[in-house]
Amino acid sequence: MGKTQEFLKRKDINISAKTYFVDAMSGMAQGLFASLLVGTILSTVAKYIGMIDGAFFARFAHFIAKAGTASSAIAGAAIGVGIAAALKAPMLVTACAAAVGYFANAYPGQPYAAGPLGVFIAVIFAVEFGKAVSKETKVDILVTPITSLGIGYLVAYLTCPVIAIAMNWLGEFINYATTMHPFVMGIIISVVVGIILTLPISSAAICASIGIAGIAGGAALAGCCAQMVGFAVASFRENQWGGVVSQGLGTSMLQMPNIVKKPVIWIPATLAAAITGPLATVVFKLECSKVSAGMGTCGLVGPIGCFSDMSASGTLDAKAWIGMAVVCIIAPALLSLAFSEIMRKLGWIKEGDMKL
Repeated sequence: MGKTQEFLKRKDINISAKTYFVDAMSGMAQGLFASLLVGTILSTVAKYIGMIDGAFFARFAHFIAKAGTASSAIAGAAIGVGIAAALKAPMLVTACAAAVGYFANAYPGQPYAAGPLGVFIAVIFAVEFGKAVSKETKVDILVTPITSLGIGYLVAYLTCPVIAIAMNWLGEFINYATTMHPFVMGIIISVVVGIILTLPISSAAICASIGIAGIAGGAALAGCCAQMVGFAVASFRENQWGGVVSQGLGTSMLQMPNIVKKPVIWIPATLAAAITGPLATVVFKLECSKVSAGMGTCGLVGPIGCFSDMSASGTLDAKAWIGMAVVCIIAPALLSLAFSEIMRKLGWIKEGDMKL
């Protein structure tokens, strides 16, 4: 047992929940952001540039559209690289992770594909086995890729079909249930996804894996925005404008150390999410899909994704614009501030509890 632990330590293989559900999932989110999410934004930008008269704008729009399509197409490979980097894989193993990720993302094919979750599982096995054999033989250039690719493809072959069907079913169930019961599901989705966003795991990756869309995606967006904007505003007296930028445009995950010490500080943003969720699903009927739904106001990716999806579905009107402003920024700011001030007066939250 001692030799095994020594070998794993030498190979930097740390088998733990943090390694796979925090570090690797963070790498997964980075890969999603750098490919599918950016690709979606570029495609949206290209659409509106193409509306401008002139040959130059037409050519530029075509170029941007091609770049967006290419970025989205290599999402699996980008996720693979992100996970490999998070697991500190050697260069050769990282290259193999890209290949495994590209394969797993689309496997088994239409009408279902495993997507990000399939990539997540297959790449973790490919990377860890690849790290185990890396530089252990004189023919490393053959042994490492054969092992890494072989294990990754085998795991994808065994797991991706089941994952694809399960994730598709779960996504359809959530999307349908939200359509049938928008008020209740709006609360549940907004609160749950918002909490996941603040936890050290990736809400964007989870939303993308499930295939959340439509008004269910709008509820997820509302919950994420409530957490980010909520903490930014509620902690303003401690963190000032630097805290507004780092949490409101960055991530509310920065508050996790404070939440662990005093969980009650999570209440204002979570209550705000419970209110903005139904606002998104019942009142404004905001729509958002996959990665964007789980990003919140991080780089304003969530609102941009909402704009893109509603524009594509032909539902982008004045009410939608007002809804995005209210649900993503105004309501979570005012509600979280009100709840936090009440709790401060009651003594439940004290000065410095939310100091970054």
